[in-house]
Amino acid sequence: MNLTNMITAVDAHAGGEPGRVITGGVLDVPGSTMFEKMKHLEQHGDDLRKRMLREPRGYPALCCNVLLPPTHPDADAGFVIMEQVEYPPMSGTNTICVVTVLLETGMLPMQEPVTELTLEAPAGLIRIRADVANGKVTGVTFENVAAFAVHLDAPVEVPHLGTVTVDVAWGGMFYVIADAPSLGLSLTPDEGHDIARISEMIKAAAREQLPVVHPDNPEIVDVTIAQLSGPPSHTNAHRKNAVTVSTGELDWDRPATWTGVLDRSPCGTGTCAKMAVMYAKGQLGLHQDFHHEGVLGTIFTGQLIKETTVGPYAAVIPTLRGQA
Repeated sequence: MNLTNMITAVDAHAGGEPGRVITGGVLDVPGSTMFEKMKHLEQHGDDLRKRMLREPRGYPALCCNVLLPPTHPDADAGFVIMEQVEYPPMSGTNTICVVTVLLETGMLPMQEPVTELTLEAPAGLIRIRADVANGKVTGVTFENVAAFAVHLDAPVEVPHLGTVTVDVAWGGMFYVIADAPSLGLSLTPDEGHDIARISEMIKAAAREQLPVVHPDNPEIVDVTIAQLSGPPSHTNAHRKNAVTVSTGELDWDRPATWTGVLDRSPCGTGTCAKMAVMYAKGQLGLHQDFHHEGVLGTIFTGQLIKETTVGPYAAVIPTLRGQA
């Protein structure tokens, strides 16, 4: 049997959200930073993303990560995140999956009870603490890039919905965040179709009416993902959310194109964006655990550890803990 262009990968999930990790078959791609490597794949090697995420090898809810040599001397490994319609600069669930695969496959050395390492994501360096027992990763805590709110309680006009009040924040991606109860939603799995449809409509309106650019990287523009937020169902959670990952481009004249799938997890970068909004509104302080529930009832624990600034914005450094 003659196999060419063979890719090896390990499938994992964090909090219910699937994250495939390519462990072999892609040695490296051009770029002096991980962001440049991401842009090279997007512009010149997008067949890899489609090969791994589209049927028959993939499915709409799947994310994928390709491990690459780091460009920063402080990093132990680099990775580029691939989703159905974009290359996010950062993803919490994918980070947790990548750490777990790197350690449990032996690609990086594992030390019990704690392994510390640094990953280079397109968004920047991500410091990791992995709790380890009997050769398994039992928990991953990472220090994310700085998170900040850009728009607070901003009205957007959404066709078919009317005026919707939203927040826009960066947590590794630019999120538009809206209140679920005001839209008649309680964020349960049976509402999946309505959550995805409404979220995509709000995201499209926010992209048109609330432009955003990352101050440190002008190539990172626009809201690309939506989060609906509501009261928790779990007694140990502070808030509940549903994030919709786009699977197509919305066209107002063609409602059938309003496509997206729910993030099965509580969403790592979405949790960081939500914490930044809550901090800006005086609803969450530093060094307070924030238990964020996803649509399946799984929970990520976030915390804001210090203040900083990003361009003109007051920002916070978040950490997030989960398991893959």
